Amino acid sequence: MSWTAILVLSGGAYLFKVVGLFAGDRLAVRLAPISGLLPAALFAAILVVMTVADGETLVVDGRLVGVAVGALAVWRRAPFVVVVVGAMAATALLRLAT
Repeated sequence: MSWTAILVLSGGAYLFKVVGLFAGDRLAVRLAPISGLLPAALFAAILVVMTVADGETLVVDGRLVGVAVGALAVWRRAPFVVVVVGAMAATALLRLAT
């Protein structure tokens, strides 16, 4: 990463803080519906990157099947322990079979 990028990102972060300071609650009220969705979106993005990326290449392997089984379990409203164990078992069984 270059120094220019670091300085630009630092300046942008400082600018966002200043805007938040001056805008106050007016901006917070308008952005409340969106800010409630940000943690889920960030978690989903991290999950996708960890599942299908290996360095700079895309990899489709047992992890993708495990995530699919976990997503299906969440969709069926399974308890958290069942989601995690199901995803781990699906990944392990696929890795064992291949």
